[in-house]
Amino acid sequence: MIIKFLGATKTVTGSFFVIETGAVRFAVDCGMFQGSKQLKEKNYSDFPLEPGSIQFIVLTHAHIDHSGLIPKLSKAGFKGPIYTTPATAELCEIMFPDAGHIQESEVEMKNRKLSRAGKTLLEPIYTAEEALECLPQLHPLNYDEVHRLAPGVEIRLRDAGHILGSSMVEMWIDEDGQKEKLVFSGDLGQGSQPIIKDPTMIESADYVVLESTYGDRLHKGTATRVEQLRKIIEETMSRGGNLIIPSFAVERTQDLLYDLSILQAEGQLDPSIDIYIDSPLAIAATEIFQRNMEYYDQETMKIIGGGRHPLKLPNLKFSRTREDSVELNNRVGNTIIISASGMCDAGRIKYHLKYNLWRPESTILFVGYQAVGTLGRRILDGEKMVTIHGDQLVVKADIKSIEAYSAHADQVGLLSWLRHFKQKPKTIFLVHGEEKVQPILADLIQSDLGIPVLIPGWLDNYELRPEGVLVEGAMVQVHELPEHRVAPVNKALVAERKYLELRTRLNTLFQEKYDRALYDELIESLEKIASNM
Repeated sequence: MIIKFLGATKTVTGSFFVIETGAVRFAVDCGMFQGSKQLKEKNYSDFPLEPGSIQFIVLTHAHIDHSGLIPKLSKAGFKGPIYTTPATAELCEIMFPDAGHIQESEVEMKNRKLSRAGKTLLEPIYTAEEALECLPQLHPLNYDEVHRLAPGVEIRLRDAGHILGSSMVEMWIDEDGQKEKLVFSGDLGQGSQPIIKDPTMIESADYVVLESTYGDRLHKGTATRVEQLRKIIEETMSRGGNLIIPSFAVERTQDLLYDLSILQAEGQLDPSIDIYIDSPLAIAATEIFQRNMEYYDQETMKIIGGGRHPLKLPNLKFSRTREDSVELNNRVGNTIIISASGMCDAGRIKYHLKYNLWRPESTILFVGYQAVGTLGRRILDGEKMVTIHGDQLVVKADIKSIEAYSAHADQVGLLSWLRHFKQKPKTIFLVHGEEKVQPILADLIQSDLGIPVLIPGWLDNYELRPEGVLVEGAMVQVHELPEHRVAPVNKALVAERKYLELRTRLNTLFQEKYDRALYDELIESLEKIASNM
């Protein structure tokens, strides 16, 4: 069996993995590259294999960095089924054509400038119409059911706790009488997120393909997230500014609504503040969330049972049309605008940044991961001058970030999930993480769990055998950690490790008996201790 790594290698976007046996070739995910110009150019290149040779795709979730090149793959000849959860299929029905529309709009804007300069015009990666054409290929599968998709290939989708309908993939491959089990984590969620359930724990695998987005850090401030949001709103409104929140349309927007509803229920959010969702995709996704309550966790169902839906606020307004969106540019205060895209590289958020970045009274609040090279990352990293739609803008707005909104497991969450494996994997492949992050997590996994780790590069192929991964004629083993990576022992490091261990134990305990209030109280106490290290 061969596994090919065609995306999300030493970067957090473009997830695309292909598995080949003697009988079948199929893919897990086919995502769009985001970030630097060099990365985004891969979206326009030919695929590194013949699309028509792929018999089916298993899609972990709807986020564009995992699903966004599926319409292009279909356009280029892939005609097989796309297996995914019902909620993911429903989200893809709105996200695929939206992505096509954004590409058409962006290319149209660029082509006006290219035409004036007499240069060759661009074509969109795919159009909204071409995106619609691949929707009949979506084939929903329920969580926790084993399905035989091809000779010698069985899969089971498990709840990844990342976004609505997100899944991990358990996969059994039977080749030459030998059955091997692969697990693809997809994007692994952090425990105790609002609305959705916690990630499923898996106990056995021969090989694991693991995301590593936050493999070098902890999500501190999780227990005080709502309070951080309240304070930022209060400070911005007191200055007479707007609060602009670049937000992913799926999950992050709904998490924000959840927290705003808490503030409103507790009387801590002025009802005169107008809250706008300015993203047709986020509006449609919110309506899908409202319809799919079977994915909700116990706490959210308890709130709804008490007569309050956390995704329905009395002062919430939907900005559906382009005219509605343009009208928001005239607002100069007392307004919260949640808009996509979450990394500020496309969509309506760019207009709101254009009208608010130069205003010192306004605040730009980041609540999601910003990939290297994106406009959002450059603003968050402190650039004082940025270009939007050809205009240079000085950055005078207050730039804030609440990292606790991340839908990805942090270092503790990733290690905690791995510790549930009763049968240790033969090898873990780290994907979906920045190049500087992955060696840190790899070292921890190898030193703490004793499991060999590989960090694939783009287009790398590995042969998976019953006895292990074959690399250059030798089986992969746990290696000695290079001396320069071993930090000197000191009290701060010992305290940090104790903090990690305690958080891991709490996560494990609360997966068995859920008490959100107690969990938040304990985590908040731990964070106070950690902040004084």
